[in-house]
Amino acid sequence: MQRLQQFAISIARWTWFGILLLLAFGYLASGLSTGSRPSLSQSIDSFFDKSVTQTPIRVGADQQATDPKDQANSGQTSIEHAVASVNQARNKHLNSLDLQSAETANWLTICRRLSLSLVGSGLSLEEIRDLERYPEGERERRHLQNLLHDSRYHQYWAERWTRYLVGTDGGQFIAYRRRRFRIWLTEQLSENRPYDEIITDLITAEGLWTDRAEVNFYTATFDSNDGKADPIRLAAKTSRVFLGLRIDCLQCHDDFLGNVNLGDANEIREGKQTDFHQLAAFFTGAKTNFLQGIKSGTADYRYQYLDEDKETEVEPNVPFHTDLIPEQGDPRSRLAAWITHPENQQTARATVSHVWAIIFGRPISESVDNLPLDQPSHPILNILAEDLIKNGFDLRRLITIITRSDAFRISSRADFPITKKHEAHLGVFPLVRLRPEQVAGSIIQSSRIKKTDRESSLFLQFQKLTGINEFVQRYGDQGEDEFDLESVTITQRLLMMNGKMMRESIESNPVLNTSGHLGMFAEDDQMVIESAYLSTINRYPTPDEVTQFSNRLSESTNRGDAIEDLMWVLTNSSEMAWNH
Repeated sequence: MQRLQQFAISIARWTWFGILLLLAFGYLASGLSTGSRPSLSQSIDSFFDKSVTQTPIRVGADQQATDPKDQANSGQTSIEHAVASVNQARNKHLNSLDLQSAETANWLTICRRLSLSLVGSGLSLEEIRDLERYPEGERERRHLQNLLHDSRYHQYWAERWTRYLVGTDGGQFIAYRRRRFRIWLTEQLSENRPYDEIITDLITAEGLWTDRAEVNFYTATFDSNDGKADPIRLAAKTSRVFLGLRIDCLQCHDDFLGNVNLGDANEIREGKQTDFHQLAAFFTGAKTNFLQGIKSGTADYRYQYLDEDKETEVEPNVPFHTDLIPEQGDPRSRLAAWITHPENQQTARATVSHVWAIIFGRPISESVDNLPLDQPSHPILNILAEDLIKNGFDLRRLITIITRSDAFRISSRADFPITKKHEAHLGVFPLVRLRPEQVAGSIIQSSRIKKTDRESSLFLQFQKLTGINEFVQRYGDQGEDEFDLESVTITQRLLMMNGKMMRESIESNPVLNTSGHLGMFAEDDQMVIESAYLSTINRYPTPDEVTQFSNRLSESTNRGDAIEDLMWVLTNSSEMAWNH
């Protein structure tokens, strides 16, 4: 009898311990355990009721960055002048083509675009309620400033830029660390380091790839050149990424189709095979010693040109603006100085082109990395390139100017017939499919009332990381060809409707997700519908939509299931899967 009593006491103790452990886990998992915050019910109620006053959560428009460089490079008057110049160039361009322009989109639509382009997901209900505390005219600028100083922006853009610089392949493990490269790039964006300095670090990188992350720009090519930096791949990558020129075809023969024109501005000529290999010769100055990593040395490049009988020694040289390259210094330092020279506007044009493509989801011209020297670019691209050079290659400033311009803020709808010409020439905001990681990020964010960032619990951060990686792998990663506009496949639609991420995101969970919180804390059906719309597609429902879903909720015998169905419908809508 005594043993039974002891056994019962032991069971009771372990049961209470398990309950306490479960409660503690739920508290941490909810992401509400950091600092002195209100209770769960108070916190959730404040997100559903926009009349509740909240404390600002990030740097606002009236609290600019305290970094002196930020203040110097993002002066209000200077930025306003740059935005006005961009708007004027756009209007002039549209008038020359006799094209109309759409009206300005509403603030929620613009803020959703900002979130998608800068952090890879839509807004959280928390962010929307915080922005609604301020006058409508301030909300876009506040949200932009919040995002530019948000760790999610640094991480997301570092991944996008890493794809562009070294690709998506993990490569060989011994001499290549893509993850370290991405983390290093995240730190550079966090500090708002001038992009021309980042380029210089990449071109002139020295040391071991484990100690100096930028060295992985070189070691990413080791697999194709017997454990040494591959000058061919590096020349092709440099011309496309840093110069916005596709000269890959010159590797094997001279240009005889008129596709690649090089030389100086006043003396354009057809590209030659020598142009490519003279550029490649610079990278043979990167000597490999597995004990010391990459070290600088003299260039020693030999190549057998087409129709030649034997190899010849190739001296390093650049394909245009030869007057800008220094005569002294090691090969890679000379190349870096030439690429980042203020008069080499091609580098700034290439930078603007890529930033624009990430923000809009499509390039401003036909291709993000093919900006021929002899063809006029879009006038906006040239204006932004000049501003970028004058302001020290400040990426935050560039992003601010682009996102505050009319081209970014106009609606994708209009009261006139919209043609492809309107989209191509910035008469309306282009409809662009979200990238796989943007789809995944938006699904995960819509299932949380609060935004998921580095202040969230480790459980939520791990769930987001693994969930996005798995979803992207199954959805289909476009790799480096990230701006190819492909159609939606049946497999992708099935994954959206029936996939693991979707199921876990909409199933009611009182601790973790929006469906559970809506059922527990929303005052009435209208509040449920409004909050669901704001959490998923970041807009308020129309009166007809409220009526439709109110009837469905009131007729349902299980309110929790009806809320899950509502979240499923909105998350699978076309409106959710497109930037518009």
